[in-house]
Amino acid sequence: DAEEYQPPIWKSYLYQLQQEAPRPKRIICPREVENRPKYYGREFHGIISREQADEILAGIEGAYILRESQRQPGCYTLALRFGYQTLNYRLFYDGKHFVGEKRFESIHDLVTDGLITLYIETKASEYISKMTTNPIYEHIGYATLLREKVSRRLSRTKNESRKASVTSEENTPVEKITSLVRRAALTQNDNHFNYEKAHNFKVHTFRGPHWCEYCANFMWGLIAQGVRCSDCGLNVHKQCSKYVPNDCQPDLKRIKRVYCCDLTTLVKAHNTQRPMVVDSCIREIEARGLKSEGLYRVSGFTEHIEDVKMAFDRDGDKADISASIYPDINIIAGALKLYFRDLPIPVITYDTYSKFIEAAKISNADERLEAIHEVLMLLPAAHYETLRYLMIHLKKVTLHEKENFMNAENLGIVFGPTLMRPPEDSTLATLNDMRYQKLIVQILIENEDVLF
Repeated sequence: DAEEYQPPIWKSYLYQLQQEAPRPKRIICPREVENRPKYYGREFHGIISREQADEILAGIEGAYILRESQRQPGCYTLALRFGYQTLNYRLFYDGKHFVGEKRFESIHDLVTDGLITLYIETKASEYISKMTTNPIYEHIGYATLLREKVSRRLSRTKNESRKASVTSEENTPVEKITSLVRRAALTQNDNHFNYEKAHNFKVHTFRGPHWCEYCANFMWGLIAQGVRCSDCGLNVHKQCSKYVPNDCQPDLKRIKRVYCCDLTTLVKAHNTQRPMVVDSCIREIEARGLKSEGLYRVSGFTEHIEDVKMAFDRDGDKADISASIYPDINIIAGALKLYFRDLPIPVITYDTYSKFIEAAKISNADERLEAIHEVLMLLPAAHYETLRYLMIHLKKVTLHEKENFMNAENLGIVFGPTLMRPPEDSTLATLNDMRYQKLIVQILIENEDVLF
């Protein structure tokens, strides 16, 4: 199937321009300069004026020197010849050289990147401004052609790992599939829990030529040419990243751990409705621990809870948390609470925290319930589903109150600060809000059939 795959037509105009950009020409100072900074070479000409720098560089496109400012001794300037004029940039060093955001190991690299950027922006400013208007991302016809083929491959291997589902044993051309195409195919065919997730873009330096997977244009420059999503691997221009939809499909190969991982990222990477930690722990607790006295209040041994955490991080949903390995159910309950505490964004998100607290302060019970229901609707889908499932479970716990001595209020005390934390790290705010955190969870448990 993969042999018929046709890659998209990447646009080469900007790549050609980068090839045409002037090359750096270092103009060496003919004399030995006293007090030359140790991190500059012989391109440093000491204290000279702009006019002198202009004379030295005259007529040599791409030529550059470094000089110390006459007006501000101790401050350094890169003088660069481009477009028949001398450009002067304040130069800084903090272990690397920079004039703007990008930091370079050498002055030569800085100048090379600067000349590429100047040349492309001079020649193609109008083209660049229109790059995002007709993106391949929104017209991925080549992905549509591939969907059925990838779907068949996925269906044949759906019991295997994600890696096996997109890479054939013979290393056939299926490996050519870009992250964009793979993600489109998975969205259509393999992801039943289509939660919305923003991309986690970080500035990235690409080795060798790379093209933007949003607009199909070349990502120019020597370093930090664009951004890469650390969850799914999508590569785009920084300016294009603003237009990419919230359709990140995390790749399991990029998810290093289970605990401390963003909730939506984890469920999308594993293609599950809820985090597998939540499902596994609750399944185990309901099988053998609902009548355990002080369930969720009594602590298990910390080192054993850490063992469970490492097992999930290492083995994912294959982690063995059965009674033969961990006979004390409080260890499993502790591991579940730890998972919620370790989330970078709590189940009840920072964005909704203050709205939940305000709802809890409403004195009229019916109005309070309505307000809480409205705020629940603001939670991200994966967070909402996880909270719903947990509340159904905690309601079951309260049904065995005679044996476990855990009612909705007691569980609210335990899970309030576990499921919701104030956005600002303020001890005073946390103390002031504790009774409302408890009340929120208590209400969610008691009214889970109405609220969810």
